[in-house]
Amino acid sequence: MFHSSWTGIRRSRFHFALAALISYCIQPAFAEDSQVYDVVVYGGTAAGVATAVQVRRMGGTVVIIEPSNRLGGLTTGGLGQTDIGNKAAIGGISREFYQRIKQYYQDEGNWKFQSPDKYRSGGQSKASNQEETMWTFEPSAALDVLNDFVQENKIPVVYEERIDRQRQQGKGKVGSSVTLKNGRIHSIRMESGKTFHGKMFIDATYEGDLLALAGVDYTVGREANSLYGESYNGVQVKHSRHHQFQKGVDPYVKKGDSNSGLLPGIDPAGPGQEDSGDHRVQAYCFRMCLTTHGPNRIPFQKPEGYDPVLYELMFRNFEAGESRKPLTLSPMPNYKTDSNNNYGFSTDFIGQNYDYPEASYAERAATIDRHRTYQQGLMWSLANHPRVPEKIRSELSRWGTCKDEFDRKDGWQQQLYIREARRMIGDMVMTQHHCQGRDVVSRPVGLAAYTMDSHNVQRYVTEEGFVRNEGDVQIGGFSPYAIDYGSIIPKQEECENLLVPVCLSASHIAFGSIRMEPVFMVLGQSSATAAMQAIEADVALHDIDYEKLKAKLNEDQQVLEWTGPKRSPANSVASKSLKGLVVDEEQAERVGFDGISQQIGPHIDVGYRHDGNVDKGGQSVKYRFKIKEAGTYAVRIAYTANPNRATNVPVTIRFGDNKVTEATVNQKKRPEDGAFTTALEMNFPIGDTEVEINNKETNGYVVIDAVQLLPVK
Repeated sequence: MFHSSWTGIRRSRFHFALAALISYCIQPAFAEDSQVYDVVVYGGTAAGVATAVQVRRMGGTVVIIEPSNRLGGLTTGGLGQTDIGNKAAIGGISREFYQRIKQYYQDEGNWKFQSPDKYRSGGQSKASNQEETMWTFEPSAALDVLNDFVQENKIPVVYEERIDRQRQQGKGKVGSSVTLKNGRIHSIRMESGKTFHGKMFIDATYEGDLLALAGVDYTVGREANSLYGESYNGVQVKHSRHHQFQKGVDPYVKKGDSNSGLLPGIDPAGPGQEDSGDHRVQAYCFRMCLTTHGPNRIPFQKPEGYDPVLYELMFRNFEAGESRKPLTLSPMPNYKTDSNNNYGFSTDFIGQNYDYPEASYAERAATIDRHRTYQQGLMWSLANHPRVPEKIRSELSRWGTCKDEFDRKDGWQQQLYIREARRMIGDMVMTQHHCQGRDVVSRPVGLAAYTMDSHNVQRYVTEEGFVRNEGDVQIGGFSPYAIDYGSIIPKQEECENLLVPVCLSASHIAFGSIRMEPVFMVLGQSSATAAMQAIEADVALHDIDYEKLKAKLNEDQQVLEWTGPKRSPANSVASKSLKGLVVDEEQAERVGFDGISQQIGPHIDVGYRHDGNVDKGGQSVKYRFKIKEAGTYAVRIAYTANPNRATNVPVTIRFGDNKVTEATVNQKKRPEDGAFTTALEMNFPIGDTEVEINNKETNGYVVIDAVQLLPVK
């Protein structure tokens, strides 16, 4: 392998040059229309490479067509802090990739700036020395590994060739660049005029251009919850509790003056009706590879045309009390990071990508440039602008982009993080019910294991006149689950020889769980296996013998069934379904209690909050009620029990002529009635009543959820 015999050479650039030379040398053969490949892979993402490797290992012929000049997509584009969920769910070529990453870093020559003993990974990607895999890596390391896969398996790669989309006219219109006969794709034509013939085709792009040109049904945006009977799809104002602005951030160009217009990035049409579907797409960003290592660091530069008004909401958010660095700095080897969006105003360019999935190539390029310019300006502002807290400026000014990772002189990559674009509506649709285990698929081709995760989708103005983000949903607490074969193939009447391992058939919120690079590689390998078996049997993809497919996937170490501990999602109880008077913590007046969770149930509505077991005496919440009928009421406190909870949570009830009654709740003890425990029963007069919970002198975590006043007969 190259990494054992070319130590010290800039491998990523060497491999790029070599791949370009190979591509150039074999271009004349590709220009001929006569060559028919077993499988044509459009998109050299990590999923596309895994697909091609499996075809070659099964003895087939394959070609990868990559529209850019770099293999790997996000895996080589900065996403080195791998989103996994549960590493045991990943098998096959995907797992082999992460095994090779560990082998790469066992070569001391690949530790150019840092010794291995000084590096520690963290978070879900943390790996012990006993593991055979490594889940954090530099973009250049991923590129080396993928190029090794390509070279070892003698896979031809054609760079900088894009499928011709000029005659595509809107959703579902078949373009002349895709030749279909009797429900099968026979060839696809590039903008250059090169034509590629195949028996099977695989769309491994993030955008799904091939599936769209083939006339396959797809969707863009968020479905209404009513479509698939889900609860976390569509507009999600209530669930958008993470990555939020501080309270009271003014949305107008001139503070307090609605006639001055909204600041950039705020959608005047938002947020829309709760749970309804819309055209909006979750936010994109660049996953930055940053460093503090002086010899390899490029300081952040103010971009040409820098406009501070783009960051006015960030400045106001700091002035409203935000004190945290608004991005992640996840450590990678050689003093580098994978840096991602975090908190209310960060690297996500919210609301600026709605048109991207259907846009022309030129329009997409402009969108990518706008995202890069925005992020360059953001990083310069965080490092230099006087309205950024000095502590944050001091920290961020130490960082910069890397000289040795990407081809651009400024250290920025080409690959934008396309979290979601088109999603096929295929032979079957994966939904929230599959993620949470209520529905179980019959033809598994891989497992997914990540939280149902959507980044924010829009910014809007609340009824109180402040700015807020909408769309961020993070719901976990379930076991790894199987992905059905029907979700990677179209409906048979639309196309019989196309597989889609990336823009697969899933609802928005289910896609948010599936859309991880290791899973895309798993689905790429499964797609290739199905394609080769369909060729061998001379049948449509829809008619292959699933049991034979399953046997081959198992033989190749794919993981198709979760045999580990089973976790059931936490039950949520709708506050509207409860009797008496109910106020959830989201409607109460809070000081602190910023910790958010949905992990343990039952809980009321979207989840519960906790005090983090810190700042004792400094956090409180007040629930206000209007008593219309005097009488005896049970004061019921909702919480989720756990051994780390406080046993002495103080509850104070105020009513009438400032009368005060106090009680305590032991939150280690399981609630006596579903989610609720009765703190006390007492007589209430007509009028206003307030129930307060605080964390003064408490001896563990304090949880707040709903409070219920239930009439006692």
